[in-house]
Amino acid sequence: MVRLLAVVGTRPEAVKMAPVIRRLRRERGFRVRICVTAQHRGMLDAMLRVFQLRPHTDMNLMRADQAPGEVLRRVLRGMERVLTREKPDLVLVQGDTTAALGAALAAFHHQVPVAHVEAGLRTGDLRNPFPEEANRVLIDRISEILFAPTPSARRNLLREGVRPASISVTGNTAVDALLWACGRRRRFRHRPLRRLGAEPLVLVTLHRRESFGAPLERVFRTILEAARRRPDLRWVFPVHPNPAVRLPARRILRHPRILLTPPLDYLDFVMLMKRAHFIVTDSGGIQEEAPSLGKPVIVVREKTERPELLAGGGVLTGTSRTALLRALLRPSRPVPSGPARNPFGDGQASERIARALRRWAAARSLLP
Repeated sequence: MVRLLAVVGTRPEAVKMAPVIRRLRRERGFRVRICVTAQHRGMLDAMLRVFQLRPHTDMNLMRADQAPGEVLRRVLRGMERVLTREKPDLVLVQGDTTAALGAALAAFHHQVPVAHVEAGLRTGDLRNPFPEEANRVLIDRISEILFAPTPSARRNLLREGVRPASISVTGNTAVDALLWACGRRRRFRHRPLRRLGAEPLVLVTLHRRESFGAPLERVFRTILEAARRRPDLRWVFPVHPNPAVRLPARRILRHPRILLTPPLDYLDFVMLMKRAHFIVTDSGGIQEEAPSLGKPVIVVREKTERPELLAGGGVLTGTSRTALLRALLRPSRPVPSGPARNPFGDGQASERIARALRRWAAARSLLP
């Protein structure tokens, strides 16, 4: 058996790793074990339940107001024990969190190969987004297998000197998860959402660390102004539990047309995306999912590592009041939708990852 250890810590990581884990469990000759770092405790647990995944190891790293350095230290220490016990042939990490970096670095120290799902994303600015840009550059540097979601991500890796044979262009697994979730629930579980009716709505999600403080408060005040000027729209904001987001959101976003909710389970969230007139976000995953649903996206970040979105319905505003307000007040139009029109994936990324891992295992004589 090829022993794979999949490391997951946050809600987005669970969304993007779940299709890979579920597909690899059907692959003959592979044994997949799940280790959760759980720096997003409640949101991660809810996501694992949706995908019917149960972890084999739980580090339970969540602490209030934890800094990236503290997360990295605890992941490195915890992974030492996990790797000694599990003895994997390969460690799978996803994305660009500090926990993913810690898991990859610990595997590297144990001379265990690392496979990076969603490799090669770049803004070219190590401080934007912070600390994700530096994290993913470092993970890619120590990974043996790199699953690039798009051709442009592959080109980024080639420019950095990565061997072409190490890279597979797969599409993004977020699209796999989205297509799996579409249609699985026809009624909102969260009760306030059931009362929305058929009125047009805007979905808002904001949580990036580089926006904390004055930039995020400026964004909230701009959304409040837009809600006052566009009474035709209902604004729905599932608020991230981080106090740096939750407290200013509750203080500033007080308006009868703005609905603040706790974090939603994944199936409710997908239903909300499908209902949305347009989406305001700083999330990378939503930038990848929205094209499959034909939803315009306003990206509230200074830079995006997903430039494909800007060619097909996405607008990058940063946290500037002027640019953001102009985008919020502009009439939105649906963009061409469907997996075939999504530059980030067609729903087959997990299948391509499974084939690539089988080739890797065969080349190392771990499988026939």
